[in-house]
Amino acid sequence: MDSKEVRRKFIKFFEDRGHKFVPSSPVVPYDDPTLLFANAGMNQFKDVFLGKGKRDYRRAVNYQKCIRVSGKHNDLEEVGRDTYHHTFFEMLGNWSFGDYYKEDAIRWAWELLTEVFNLPKDKLYATVYKTDDEAYEVWTKVTDIPRNRILRFGEKDNFWEMGDTGPCGPCSEIHIDLGKSSCPINHNHGVNVSGCSRFIELWNLVFIQYNRNAEGKLEPLPSKHVDTGMGFERLVAVLQEKLSNYDTDIFTPLISEIERITGRKYDGYVNQVAMRVVADHIRALTFALADGANPSNEGRGYVLRRILRRASRFGRNLGMHQPFIFKLVDILTKTMGDAYPEIVSSQKRIEDVIRAEEEAFNATLDRGLEIFEEVVKRISQKGTNIIPGEDVFRLYDTYGFPVDLTALIAEERGLVIDMNGFEELMTQQ
Repeated sequence: MDSKEVRRKFIKFFEDRGHKFVPSSPVVPYDDPTLLFANAGMNQFKDVFLGKGKRDYRRAVNYQKCIRVSGKHNDLEEVGRDTYHHTFFEMLGNWSFGDYYKEDAIRWAWELLTEVFNLPKDKLYATVYKTDDEAYEVWTKVTDIPRNRILRFGEKDNFWEMGDTGPCGPCSEIHIDLGKSSCPINHNHGVNVSGCSRFIELWNLVFIQYNRNAEGKLEPLPSKHVDTGMGFERLVAVLQEKLSNYDTDIFTPLISEIERITGRKYDGYVNQVAMRVVADHIRALTFALADGANPSNEGRGYVLRRILRRASRFGRNLGMHQPFIFKLVDILTKTMGDAYPEIVSSQKRIEDVIRAEEEAFNATLDRGLEIFEEVVKRISQKGTNIIPGEDVFRLYDTYGFPVDLTALIAEERGLVIDMNGFEELMTQQ
């Protein structure tokens, strides 16, 4: 099943059950100063959950474009090193605003996964909050999942909160067992076992039924809501029987184009990491630029600049010393433009901005790498592997070298940076 069909089937399933399709909100959340980027499907419905807004529908379904690069969900440094972290991703979701609740949410989730997507029932597990007997009984009532595969967990895994105060509630997750060969770690495999890639979460069903007040106490909400989220890339990987998200048809057109442009093959650790980074980062850049963000030296603009510069740096590992990332926008518009027409209408501007940033940073990168090598030579003569904070600061302040880029290059050489020294100089600036 190709990724476009997965998206279509998800939307149609819930439309057939009275849900209104609500287009993705922009990845740049202009009406929420607390967010750099939209990072979950529920962002555009936040006012409803807070009791400050209403919609002319009580059931909604959508696929939401998301970027996670900072704060609690900081995935930037992991991207490329593994097969599943992304800066840009899509979240599939369905919502009920004071309409249906646990029984329908659980029944439909099970029905969609097992009857529409035909996932094997004997590989699926459900989790519920430790005291949520209602959800536990619903699972036994409306599905045929055995009781020994309905597991109870505590606050960390199965209780959702918007913040320190506000709407919250128990959640129920659906996990899948990918088989013994999917996890190389020799440990006790299981649901919610840290680091285990054999059992992975597919879908999170959140039941928003409480408000946590300023004293930390839970009060029942006047209306109960359902908020679900399922990672699109992960679902597609499972349905296409791929252990790596980058081996699905979401990413293979981009990887193939990177191979063509660079003349390198997607094999070996160095090439694979570099190509995964570039393929991921062009998605985040394209969607952020299409929604009006621009590279700059502060806020979300600086995050974009960091993403682009990280991609450029990995481009060097592929032998690319000239701008090339902008050339990938065309492939992306061809594969995702039907779902997100805004990237098609903005294609020329996106390409121009990325190319200009690449050109500007290439000179910076060349000079920064020269300075870096001088620093490495100096510290090696001293018999240390620590790059002083003042050198990290000089690379950042004088040559526009993001500190995470310096840390990355240092790590590749078996070195570490004096982060405390750098931060101290930043506060003195």
